[in-house]
Amino acid sequence: MSDRVVDLRSDTVTRPSDDMRRAMAGAEVGDDVLGDDPTVQILEERMAVLLGKEAALYVPSGTMANLLGILTQTSPGDEIILDRNCHIINYEAGGASVIGGVQLYPLDSPDGFLPEEMLEGAVRPDNIHHTNTTLVTVENTQNRGGGRIYPIERLGAVKRFAADHGLRLHMDGARLANAVVATGITFEKYGSLADSINICFSKGLGTPVGSILISDAGTIRKARDWRKRLGGAMRQVGILAAACLYALDNNIERLADDHVRAARIGRIVEETPGMELVFPVDTNIVIFSIVGADSVEFVSKLADNGILALAIGPGRVRMVTHLDITDEDIDFLEEAFPGIAIG
Repeated sequence: MSDRVVDLRSDTVTRPSDDMRRAMAGAEVGDDVLGDDPTVQILEERMAVLLGKEAALYVPSGTMANLLGILTQTSPGDEIILDRNCHIINYEAGGASVIGGVQLYPLDSPDGFLPEEMLEGAVRPDNIHHTNTTLVTVENTQNRGGGRIYPIERLGAVKRFAADHGLRLHMDGARLANAVVATGITFEKYGSLADSINICFSKGLGTPVGSILISDAGTIRKARDWRKRLGGAMRQVGILAAACLYALDNNIERLADDHVRAARIGRIVEETPGMELVFPVDTNIVIFSIVGADSVEFVSKLADNGILALAIGPGRVRMVTHLDITDEDIDFLEEAFPGIAIG
């Protein structure tokens, strides 16, 4: 077992830096449930402006932000069009159905991008036998799609389709900052292509807690009520909002470093016999297959050699770079890979 541990399980494993901790310790706070935490207000106003929207709401998690996006734009019995591999279906404990009472209409795509040619057939006709289609959701970047960036022209096509059919569009932009840095497309441009957006601070941006829902003022008013019902209203939460403000000022542009290191892991995978990249490496997520081997067993062998990763399916492994990963960590991985037996 190596003394060095390179944790590539997720970009959620980061720890706040000393400077971020100082920003948190010095935060001016109030009671956010009563509407008087000034640091939360600054964060919400700043994010609304950044995305070109009217309002925003700080919440404990990306799962809650996505759920609020659904609850505020659907009614029980409605149906949502989304990709089968999206986070909402696979990693949010069925909250949309259990709490929102909505049906999910998943479309199958190899890369996590909604097939535009299938959208028309997914909208329910006006018929007493059918539910109402009211919402479309997209994910950018696509977690199970290897951190792929949703092509801007395809986002535009989905937005136009939704508008033409009287549907709302929610973007799970948990890692939207990665897409912004990788493409140069602004937050505001992405914001113009969705009615509501979730952005996570606790992934690549490196904060300990928190996500935010950004939308029009009416949707955010409803979301604030739902956040209370769900137990997500917090008190002196400016301590956490201060970490998010610090991340906005210091941890966005540096995401490019994560992308470079992920690309390097991708090259290492391609050069290692018995391993194959499943998706091109767009941002900070690397998904690869191991030929003829069990992914759980392989991940266990990696851990024995000081490298932590996730098995995400038969023969598939995921690695994610983040602000706690250095060039030296990737050197360590490159040296260790050839000695890890496969099969």
